[in-house]
Amino acid sequence: THLDDSILEVEQSTGKKIIRIYTPAFDLNPEAAPAERAEAVFDRCAALGATFCMPHESVTDALLDRRAGVIRDLEQYTRMIRARGMIPGLSTHMPESVIYADKMDADVETYIQLYNSVGFLMQVEADWVMRVIREAKKPVMTIKPLAAGRILPVVGLAFVWNTIRDQDMVTIGTTTPEEAREVIELSLD
Repeated sequence: THLDDSILEVEQSTGKKIIRIYTPAFDLNPEAAPAERAEAVFDRCAALGATFCMPHESVTDALLDRRAGVIRDLEQYTRMIRARGMIPGLSTHMPESVIYADKMDADVETYIQLYNSVGFLMQVEADWVMRVIREAKKPVMTIKPLAAGRILPVVGLAFVWNTIRDQDMVTIGTTTPEEAREVIELSLD
């Protein structure tokens, strides 16, 4: 694909390996087609050179059991990820996933969590998510800092950068090199 070719080109020209973070979805139904089950999906991620493999929120949040305060079957998936040479993490839209994974001492190294100043797509208020991020045992990659274009970059980035910890990360989608340059410059400022 064009993305894989571009990544290889950058790696060759810089001499540095790109850290690839995959957030795959897979079918949790035991009767699912073999190609859609976790094993096959994790095999594909490993073949693509994933460094981190973090089940997508559609998987993570479906496994969340609020009554028991756990993420069901998580250990079997993190074992599969590690067995394929990748680093496990969790992608979630539900901040309690971070709390439960920490409480379970889950074998994950990082989390992906929605976080923006207006609460876009967030299930609870921004101040509650801020507290979850600050208390997380592992680093958190925040997503949607601009609330899908609802917040100007200078405002959205200032909020997230000023309310996360040093070990946390802000991730943002861009469509052009110019957009990427703009958010990098604003972030560095």
